[in-house]
Amino acid sequence: MMAPRSHVSRKAADLTVKVLSGFFAMLALFLLGWILCTVMQRGLAALNWSFFTELPPGPGMPGGGLANAIVGTLLITGLATVLGVPIGMMAGIYLAEFGSHSRIAAPARFVINVLMGTPSIIVGVFVYTFLVLPVQRFSGYAGAVALAILMLPVVARTSEDMLALVPNTLRESALALGAPRWKVTLGVVFRAARTGLITGVILAVARISGETAPLLFTALNSPYWMDRLNQPTANLTVTIFQYAMSPYPNWQQMAWGASLLITMFVLAGMLATRFLLRTRNR
Repeated sequence: MMAPRSHVSRKAADLTVKVLSGFFAMLALFLLGWILCTVMQRGLAALNWSFFTELPPGPGMPGGGLANAIVGTLLITGLATVLGVPIGMMAGIYLAEFGSHSRIAAPARFVINVLMGTPSIIVGVFVYTFLVLPVQRFSGYAGAVALAILMLPVVARTSEDMLALVPNTLRESALALGAPRWKVTLGVVFRAARTGLITGVILAVARISGETAPLLFTALNSPYWMDRLNQPTANLTVTIFQYAMSPYPNWQQMAWGASLLITMFVLAGMLATRFLLRTRNR
């Protein structure tokens, strides 16, 4: 038998774990605060009316803005949401409500887990091969498809988990009243899990809002206004990548401003998620 540990050694081990965990938690908070403060300090200087209304300036030229990149990011993200959310949510509904014990449920969950861990650049290369190379043209549509693929597993996994949390008594009560299964799912189960489902969508949008690698292979970038998405489309993340590495101070400052916009967007998404989850728990 193992000799029992002394009270002093147990207390010392407990104190050591507490001190180390507290130290690393404070270190993580410090690094996060440092990043936020740096981005805000340098990004706020770039934000003005021209930043939101004008096109990018030429190399080394003063003034200008990133209006086309802001609009392009909104369009690509919005189209990706329209493409990815319904498919992901339908997959989550099937796994939670109709096919949870079917033969394809386990392989489907495995594929979803693999997609969640797939590097975004791999998705970008995949979409580049099938949507960009055949037409010999970068486009916002290809970028939206790449981002939708990244959204799909997040929405599917979150939808399945949120629907699985709904008590079976709600389903049984509605079915006992004679309601068909699809109406029970949409009218009862969805309503009970709507906060969690919205949370999953917000998390998915926040997941793709800062992606650069897929857009480098699909939407690329453009310094001009776009009248359609079947051409290279301006976006904030690729603009940050290009401007931050340029030797021009004005472009570097705009990169900080774009970084602040994306950071605030992601932070707002995370805060909205926390608020919705807290409301759901109450």
